[in-house]
Amino acid sequence: AKILVIDILIRVMIKKNFWNFLFIFLIFVADRLTKLFVINSVEKFGQTSIYQSSFLDINLIWNSGIAFGLFSFDDKIYYNLMTAMIVVIILIILWFITKTKNTEKIAFMMVFGGALGNIFDRLYYTSVPDFIDIHVGDLHWFIFNVADIFISLGIILLICLEFYLKKKYD
Repeated sequence: AKILVIDILIRVMIKKNFWNFLFIFLIFVADRLTKLFVINSVEKFGQTSIYQSSFLDINLIWNSGIAFGLFSFDDKIYYNLMTAMIVVIILIILWFITKTKNTEKIAFMMVFGGALGNIFDRLYYTSVPDFIDIHVGDLHWFIFNVADIFISLGIILLICLEFYLKKKYD
């Protein structure tokens, strides 16, 4: 009887949140497909540089740190602690998704979908494949991936909402 109740609750939750799950899933899939394409291309051609233009290079690097290579550690204890902290943060973001509405919910779902893509890589590969390298001449930005794009867009949207809501209530 206990399993039946849990099964019914899960089905209701999935039905009620189908579009939310689909949105998060599509972000995760877009991230996975682009990473797999780049990883497979590197393996096939035997070079980490796949594409180069005057403003965009596709270069595979493996990032064992967090955002933009920060906090990269060779020591497994620090890596595992960082991974555990990221999992806790992802669970907190999931909680925020359940407690928010509208545009704020979409922003948290973008962060969550991207974070799922990157945590998958940390657990599967023990580092995250980054490959998008935007530059102007010799000035390079950080190398990132599709998950990072969604995480960044979600955070930017949350910041904009905070400023908008703060002005609205001031």
